[in-house]
Amino acid sequence: MPDEQLGALVTVLDLVRSGTARTRPQLSQVSGLGRTVVAQRVAQLIDSELLEETSAVVSTGGRPPRELRFRAEAGQLLVAELGATALCVGIADLAGTILVEHEETADIAAGPEAVLGRVEELFDGLLAARPSGGPPVWGVGIGVPGPVEFAAGRPMAPPIMPGWDGYPVRERFADRYDAPAWVDNDVNLMALGELRVGLAMDAADAVFLKIGSGIGAGLISAGHLHRGSQGAAGDVGHVAVVDDTSAVCRCGNTGCLEAVAGGAALGRQATEAARAGESRFLADRLTGPEPLHVADVVDAAAHGDPYAVELLVRSGQFIGRTLATLVNFYNPSLVVIGGSVAEAGDLFLAAIRQTVYRRSLPLATRDLRIVRSSLGERAGLHGAAFVVIDELFSPDRLAEWINHGAPAGLPGLTGPRPTG
Repeated sequence: MPDEQLGALVTVLDLVRSGTARTRPQLSQVSGLGRTVVAQRVAQLIDSELLEETSAVVSTGGRPPRELRFRAEAGQLLVAELGATALCVGIADLAGTILVEHEETADIAAGPEAVLGRVEELFDGLLAARPSGGPPVWGVGIGVPGPVEFAAGRPMAPPIMPGWDGYPVRERFADRYDAPAWVDNDVNLMALGELRVGLAMDAADAVFLKIGSGIGAGLISAGHLHRGSQGAAGDVGHVAVVDDTSAVCRCGNTGCLEAVAGGAALGRQATEAARAGESRFLADRLTGPEPLHVADVVDAAAHGDPYAVELLVRSGQFIGRTLATLVNFYNPSLVVIGGSVAEAGDLFLAAIRQTVYRRSLPLATRDLRIVRSSLGERAGLHGAAFVVIDELFSPDRLAEWINHGAPAGLPGLTGPRPTG
């Protein structure tokens, strides 16, 4: 298919998928394509079973136009977000809607065989629970809590993921489910989720800042996810913020933001304070050899514990300083804060905001909003679905389907769609 025909096909499909245009006249008006071209591309997409016609809409005169609908139910996606201490899996349709999900605790440090084996068990269970004859799996999306070389689909020297360096995550899931798979950093997926169905939908330039066990940022530039040349953009957790050799980070360096302000650091500091008798509330929580966690700090602060409040405010100030650098450098219109520590409450968020506004240029913050995530823990799962969708319906992949036939398990624009 010539490039101009492929471009028209992608344009028509995207306009219908997004709901921007639902009839052939609307498609022609919005896209600028001629009526004949629109009719040809729509016919091709209907033949491929990606689009279908529905009941007539109200007409202002003449023959009423038929509405077009993207068949989001034609296929399903397997999606998973792996965190340091938990994992979440689900099934999504081709519009990115999460149809079913499951979350449980997990230890990413247990290694890829144990963690990914469990993900496969959960995927298989979700698939088995569907009604018989369910739609085929068109793709798999996986998020991991570490740097990922996106083109290769492999984690690269992830600080908190021993045994994962270079592990072929993408190949494992592609082979297991006979469908293309994509792997990305979990924060990138959270940013993409907020961009598509969250607070960043109307923000062309935005930053998603995850504050959990670790700290990372996902960057939205001109309405697109910015990964950088190797996929390492946004790794702000390992920016040096203090000259303190005792603040050892999990990456091996000292003085990193994550080492002084991340969830793991807060848990460690709370444990030390409890043992030293600096906080009665935290001391009461520390009933055995197990250390405290960031959830204990958040709970203590909610009960007015002075030490826990101080910990959260100090963490917010450290994070705010690094975020101010991003704001001055990148000039986003929106910053979305997510992750487990982001649930610490208004005091924590206020510390971040005040520091950012104090240390950033007035022009950079004139229209800046800093808000808590609307999607919470589900942001990454949504993002995992949309990273697959974006790749499935990209011009290169549509061209592959047309010129070389459909990959296994996927629909073909030149042949019948598999039913199993």
